[in-house]
Amino acid sequence: MHLLLPYGEKGTMEADVPATVPVHVVGPCEVSCSQDEIEKALSRPCGGRTLKSFLEGAKDVVFIVNDGTRPTPTAKVLDALVERMDLRRARYLIATGAHRAPTEEELLYIFGDHLEDLRERIVVHDARASPCVRIGRSSNGTDMEVNEIAVNADRLIIITSVEPHYFAGYTGGRKSFLPGVASFRTIEQNHRLAMRPEAQTMVLEGNPVHEDMMDALSTVKKDIFSVQVVLDRHHGIYRAAAGDLHLAFKKAVEWADQVFSVTLPRRYDAVITVAPYPMDVDLYQSQKAIDNAKWAVKEGGVIILVSKCREGLGDTTFVTQLCMSRDKRAVLEAMRTGYRLGYHKAAKLADVMCHADLWAVTDLPPQVLEDMGIAPFLSLQEAVDELLRQKAKAEVLVLLDGSVTVPRVRTDE
Repeated sequence: MHLLLPYGEKGTMEADVPATVPVHVVGPCEVSCSQDEIEKALSRPCGGRTLKSFLEGAKDVVFIVNDGTRPTPTAKVLDALVERMDLRRARYLIATGAHRAPTEEELLYIFGDHLEDLRERIVVHDARASPCVRIGRSSNGTDMEVNEIAVNADRLIIITSVEPHYFAGYTGGRKSFLPGVASFRTIEQNHRLAMRPEAQTMVLEGNPVHEDMMDALSTVKKDIFSVQVVLDRHHGIYRAAAGDLHLAFKKAVEWADQVFSVTLPRRYDAVITVAPYPMDVDLYQSQKAIDNAKWAVKEGGVIILVSKCREGLGDTTFVTQLCMSRDKRAVLEAMRTGYRLGYHKAAKLADVMCHADLWAVTDLPPQVLEDMGIAPFLSLQEAVDELLRQKAKAEVLVLLDGSVTVPRVRTDE
């Protein structure tokens, strides 16, 4: 079998696998898309209140939009909204969370043809520097501080996409507010909850990270209009829900499950998991593809990450922790006290590495990966050859779009 996997924005990684090796390729489910999903959503908003009604009497309209690490089709949503409102009467707050500011290329990706018209209206949230307002303490003890632009606006419009998230359950909806435009202190406190076992993909009930986000929104005493999109495996728009934030999110979660949840008959000896562009920005973001792969690999198996990691490692706090010891159980034990942002990422990786070997095909320096306990490979073919040298009878799963594809093994396996 010839594998041809995406690598970077336009590149590929290839490997030939002998015909005797069972290979199962899965990704987001194939679904039918139409061209007018956003328009239909705006015409029939959840909760019944139209955008026109929502904007009546508005003095300070603020959009919260995702940064360049998400595939959200913000520009297409703006294309539909321009027929219903003057986009220049609003400001646009980019929900970076604790990420870096968008590059010029990413700004063009986010805003498309609207960029020049709106450029002076765009504000990039900086978790460490943007003025934030304390809005209370969550039920889990998080001090909630959010960008004052979002807090003081009299109308908020959130544009986002919904897919599985490895510790928040799902992206979208409430996540744009916290951690999207929260202070670094708040994000750090919220993300420490990701180290709890209840914080996992496609789980909302009892998930403490999700609970924090909902607590933050409960303090907002203003109207919020949302446009929440679910994409297919090719980043086409499968479904969209507009209107009330919570009602739209609930619908989007159901649609996201239809696309991104994949049922498998069994676990596999090896899982090749791909973090495609733009989720391949760095190892910090690419970890999501590893976390999803863990649901499909056998105990003692191998996970092979394929990700360009275009900008390197990302936040290096998690790297430092993983380099502490080859014994990843010792790493987990050491992180149980004194949490810092990034420890949750190290904890999730260390937990995976306690149960499976982790290999990586990336552009990262091999020594850096080796120091973390990750076996580096310069090509997919080299990784496949080594896998079959060690496990000649391996059954292999290829997880396309591993950052958002969640494999679920049948309970009757």
